[in-house]
Amino acid sequence: MQKSLKERTHLAFKELLLKEDIVLLVKEQKHRERVYTPEVTLWAFLSQVIEEDKSLQAAVTRVIATAIANGEHIPSVNTSAYSQARSNLKEESISLLAQKTAQHVVEHLPKEWLWNHKQIKLVDGSTVSMPDTQSNQEAYPQSRSQKAGVGFPIARIVAIIDYATGVLLDLALGPCRGKATGEHALLRQLLPTLTSNDVLVGDRYYSSFFLIAALIKQGVSAVFPLHHSRQPDFKTGTILGKKDHIVSWKKPVAKPNWMTREEYEAFPDEISVREVAVEIKQPGIRTKTLILVSTLLDSREASRTALASLYSCRWFIELSLRAIKETMNMNILRGKTPAMIRKELWVHLLAYNLIRKWMAQAAWGAGKAVSTLSFKLTLQLLRPFDSFALLIDPQQRTQLTQVIASKTVANRSGRSEPRRVKRRPKPFPLLQMPRGFYKNGA
Repeated sequence: MQKSLKERTHLAFKELLLKEDIVLLVKEQKHRERVYTPEVTLWAFLSQVIEEDKSLQAAVTRVIATAIANGEHIPSVNTSAYSQARSNLKEESISLLAQKTAQHVVEHLPKEWLWNHKQIKLVDGSTVSMPDTQSNQEAYPQSRSQKAGVGFPIARIVAIIDYATGVLLDLALGPCRGKATGEHALLRQLLPTLTSNDVLVGDRYYSSFFLIAALIKQGVSAVFPLHHSRQPDFKTGTILGKKDHIVSWKKPVAKPNWMTREEYEAFPDEISVREVAVEIKQPGIRTKTLILVSTLLDSREASRTALASLYSCRWFIELSLRAIKETMNMNILRGKTPAMIRKELWVHLLAYNLIRKWMAQAAWGAGKAVSTLSFKLTLQLLRPFDSFALLIDPQQRTQLTQVIASKTVANRSGRSEPRRVKRRPKPFPLLQMPRGFYKNGA
């Protein structure tokens, strides 16, 4: 007996989503018994974000191709039904699916992938652009340096990624300007994601008294480069070695504007942190000295070399965000409303975590680290399967994971390619005013 389209929607991710997680998507969500049920809509949406052609029409044609392959009723080529079904998906359900997928991977993390029985978590921020609609501009205003009607709305994101598996654990989204829109403000929303078994690694922007004090209170270890506004004096404090000491940071006298007086008073008057000078060595580049600040105070648990190695893991989040934005083409979102922008963002992250889940399975089976496998290769391997049932066969899944693990990428620690292009763009004049001005022939 042939299964219905709802049961036979064979996207590459179906076998990776737990059945109980799918219930979260459809629970209390009213829908008619039609082609675009919440499950089918999700599969089509996932295929839409991983394919090169991200149009609604391409997603609909993939649903049609699946219906034809199964000998079922062929849906209309009109995109209206699919578009409405996407709008009816709940943002909370999609984000919860993305987070639960990441958590499921982390919960099955092999002990061999831990650092001193701790999990390394990476934090960093970035931005995404979107269509220039009025509602998007109101929610995520464009840069003040751009003329009205010429620029595009920009949103800021801050993400926490698990280093061992590469899954994105949580993400905060906000406008790029305005009150409480900086990376610190967004990171504070994500602090509940961290546990006492974590080591948080980030760049020097996060090296502040209040953030480190909040992490200490939560039992989370931290490793950041020392902010340039602080000058270390290695002759003071408890000396652990050459240019390695424990010092006390005093609470700033001025209360930050984002903090209430009660919150300010709740912070300790001072905290103990470790400052240590480490050498950063890269092939072909002169060795440089970097001052790290950490809450790992025991030099036997975390030596100077270990701290340098921990900080070197930070580059992985740069590559991961680049994979999401560039390889998956999420740097420019397509939603016309803030609600659809958020849904599109979380579907991208759900797809990203499912791809990382494939990579974690492949890496564990091959005895390799996830960071040594190619994200782009995995994405390229999954794309051809989004309308077929090939992944249902366990043997074929095993073969696919073996192919994923067969290619190891080069050691890219700290690598930064110049942002230059050789091919010249088309010689069209720049849009200096709203497009309607030119259409009217003025």
